[in-house]
Amino acid sequence: QRINLATSLGSSLVGSLYILDEPSIGLHSRDTERLIGVLRKLQGLGNTVVVVEHDEDIMRAADRIIDVGPAAGSHGGNIVFQGTPDDLEHCKESYTMQYLTGALSIPVPAQRRKWRDYIRVKDAVEHNLKGITVDFPLGVMTCVTGVSGSGKSTLVRDIFYRALTRHYKGEGDAPGRFGGIEGDMKRAQDVIFVDQNPIGRSTRSNPATYLKAYDEIRALMASQQLAKQMDIPAGYFSFNAEGGRCEACKGEGKITIEMQFLADVTIECEECHGKRFKRDVLEVKYRGKNIYDILEMTVDDAIEFFSAEKGTYERKIVQRLKPLHDVGLGYIKLGQSSSTLSGGENQRVKLAYYLSLGNCAPQIFIFDEPTTGLHFHDIHLLLKAFNDLIALGHTLVVVEHNLDVVKCA
Repeated sequence: QRINLATSLGSSLVGSLYILDEPSIGLHSRDTERLIGVLRKLQGLGNTVVVVEHDEDIMRAADRIIDVGPAAGSHGGNIVFQGTPDDLEHCKESYTMQYLTGALSIPVPAQRRKWRDYIRVKDAVEHNLKGITVDFPLGVMTCVTGVSGSGKSTLVRDIFYRALTRHYKGEGDAPGRFGGIEGDMKRAQDVIFVDQNPIGRSTRSNPATYLKAYDEIRALMASQQLAKQMDIPAGYFSFNAEGGRCEACKGEGKITIEMQFLADVTIECEECHGKRFKRDVLEVKYRGKNIYDILEMTVDDAIEFFSAEKGTYERKIVQRLKPLHDVGLGYIKLGQSSSTLSGGENQRVKLAYYLSLGNCAPQIFIFDEPTTGLHFHDIHLLLKAFNDLIALGHTLVVVEHNLDVVKCA
């Protein structure tokens, strides 16, 4: 993105509209200043610059702020504020304003965790690392920070993570050049790299299936009186298997028409009208809602809906969905295709999944810039989830520039 900006500056275009989507991603605070300088130069030449951004410095440097909210998903979609950064004081319902004025903030932890055991990476010399030896403490949150391009990802991802993967799994990519790894390896059972890649490879995967909540929902629907009478098993409430799904669209709810020279066109399935299931399956209802209605609910709505009853299935569904609410994803729909989730959302769904496992063997979690695309309020929830992971006995190593995450390490 910065190379593209440099090209634009060099071409000295005027009267153009530049739209940038989160240009501060992966930038150290020092580089953000330079970025603002480039954007100002573009504007000074006679161009218009529109930036989608959460970064505080860029917001404060803007001539005008348009704040969309107040919250996310179905609770968003309104313009909460528009005006200059100085007018923000008067806007009470905006999370952005409350963080910018200091009414809300991410506090510095009152005390730091003590640690004793560690894993040592010796003499790392890959790329621009100058033969360094680093200790990664276990059972706490360690933040690896530094300016863009200083070698953080090389150290953590290419050496530390790959060396540990080979140690625990006996296979994996060759780590970068380093002298060796030693320390209290037995304190953890595995190493997990939580990236921002999609949670599922197909459009059929969704948060409910990823957190195993969908299994319980299917079992609950199959236990309804009408389902028993019509002999509809739990498998028929899945849009991935034959039986209950609409066969015209194979449970997708829409049909893709491939065009030879144009982009593919997607239209709603005429048979099920986007409901993804056969009519008799949709007739089975639990408290007035069929399987399609349940998949259309947001996580928060579903938790409220299933909490009303105290049955075994309901308890399990709420228990499986609760971690999504805890990491700040209460606004996403249960049946929402994973392909519509952003990188930050995918990462938080994975985080919710690990939280849902509860007390399992201690593991080492590595996060590479987890605050990408996150608002102050989301970062607050993310740090809470990090603390919950550490409370379960896990170790966190986070590569990050965000000052709020750095100060909480």
